[in-house]
Amino acid sequence: MQADGPRACRFGRRWYLNNESWHPSVPPFGEMKCILCWCVSGETHCQRQECPPATCASPARKDNPCCAKC
Repeated sequence: MQADGPRACRFGRRWYLNNESWHPSVPPFGEMKCILCWCVSGETHCQRQECPPATCASPARKDNPCCAKC
């Protein structure tokens, strides 16, 4: 039996449409801005933002709170 269309994904208490992406909210930490999740045919996939290594002694996170820059 085939479904009528792509399936949605449930993450926590929310439902997301197929191909929709979001930053997950994890209590008690809140929204995880450095992690991106997306829905693919009823399956949720999540990945942490990959950052290049900082090459200086005192990297800062001014422009991007997920990645340190010199």
